[in-house]
Amino acid sequence: MFSWLGRTVSACWGPVRRYARMSKDEDEGGGDALLWSRDIERHAAGEYSFAVVQANEVIEDHSQVETGTSATFVGVYDGHGGADASRFICDHLFQHLVRHVQESGMISEDVVRNAFSSTEDGFLAHVRRVHQIKPLIAAIGSCCLVGVIWRGTLFVANLGDSRAVIGCLGRSDKIVAEQLTRDHNASLEEVRQELRSLHPDDSHIVVLKHGVWRIKGIIQVSRTIGDAYLKRPEFSIGPSVPRFQLPGPLRRPVLTAEPSVYTHVLRPQDKFVIFATDGLWEHMTNQEAVEIVHNYPRAGIARRLVRTALQEAARKREMRYADLKQVEKGLRRFFHDDITVVVVYIDHELLQERNASIPGLSVRGFIDSVGPSKFSVLDGII
Repeated sequence: MFSWLGRTVSACWGPVRRYARMSKDEDEGGGDALLWSRDIERHAAGEYSFAVVQANEVIEDHSQVETGTSATFVGVYDGHGGADASRFICDHLFQHLVRHVQESGMISEDVVRNAFSSTEDGFLAHVRRVHQIKPLIAAIGSCCLVGVIWRGTLFVANLGDSRAVIGCLGRSDKIVAEQLTRDHNASLEEVRQELRSLHPDDSHIVVLKHGVWRIKGIIQVSRTIGDAYLKRPEFSIGPSVPRFQLPGPLRRPVLTAEPSVYTHVLRPQDKFVIFATDGLWEHMTNQEAVEIVHNYPRAGIARRLVRTALQEAARKREMRYADLKQVEKGLRRFFHDDITVVVVYIDHELLQERNASIPGLSVRGFIDSVGPSKFSVLDGII
């Protein structure tokens, strides 16, 4: 059971298939107790598949899919330092989006940006309320990747290094990967140059530490929700936690919550979109991912992508996936990150329709909850 707008919603809204039926080859060697999936579900313009695997002692990935008769929302939130920020985003960002849509009467890039801004403001207000009793909440943050499909258009916004990749048919019906988002990660030269141009008087804005480029020698991602201690001096963390110590006083924010927002008018050759945390992309390329989606059945495809990443993680450690599946949460983090994958298929004949047979449902990854989506209140607006 979970709370939605102050009401308690029970499993009568439909069971979540925590361990969906696997094909024969997937059953061999037993299931992975830390892998959750919904193999295939419907949305207004097609179908989607959803999977999450836990690595941390407390899962830091939170995610959701919200469906309505005329729009679909996907949110993937990759937390770091704890789950507080990613959980907060999952509880609030979609609601802020709905409110801003109600105010404007449409979905637009500005509406999406405003939803991100409201969520950041809300989380920093929460940090301010609890900072004195839980000071390390100031070091908790989250990447944030959102996709909204409405009237044949895909709006994508991201902070951090989660990624949206579209699979489209090219020449000779070959599937081709197109990355829709930009990674905000200091490992990329263009991000380091951006940071240096924004902080010309700070020679430590990016530091190569143990072979990894980090902002202020601490964090890799340059855009997040949360990480309050890197945005406002009032949230500085005392010397008792050295890993969060800045080399000097914070004169201005070194991270931002301003998302990169993209508008993509869906084309006939666009077949599906993969939304995933960097835990997936660490183990496969964009092209490898779209080829897997293109070459295998829809049902269970998100789980297949996660399992492929886990097999590669095991191979890198010279072990079998069957052995990796026996490693418990917490220890699993030494082998791979939490991974969230949502694959959204686009059926073009449905794009311009209001599909009244699609229920307004909210599905949250991994936590076994499903309930009514607030998208249904927008049916008369959008």
